[in-house]
Amino acid sequence: MRTSYQYRLRPTKLQAIEIDRWLSMMCSQYNYLLADRFNWYEQNRSPINACPLVCHLPQMRDNPDYYSQKKTLPQLKKTHPWYVTTCLYVR
Repeated sequence: MRTSYQYRLRPTKLQAIEIDRWLSMMCSQYNYLLADRFNWYEQNRSPINACPLVCHLPQMRDNPDYYSQKKTLPQLKKTHPWYVTTCLYVR
């Protein structure tokens, strides 16, 4: 027999504000990195037979994958100090 449990979190107002702040920061970071991937695709795509032989090809940028974007987090924490602040623990 399998048993499952459901729990309901009841954060205080201060904790709910902190959770909303963290979720909005994560949402904006996710959207920024997703836009970076879409921009890379738009700049580097080329349909077959669409480019003539005599054309200027821009410098190709590496494909932004999970690991390359993960490496940008330390720089993000330096430029945006609110990502470094610690969580509030209300007892």
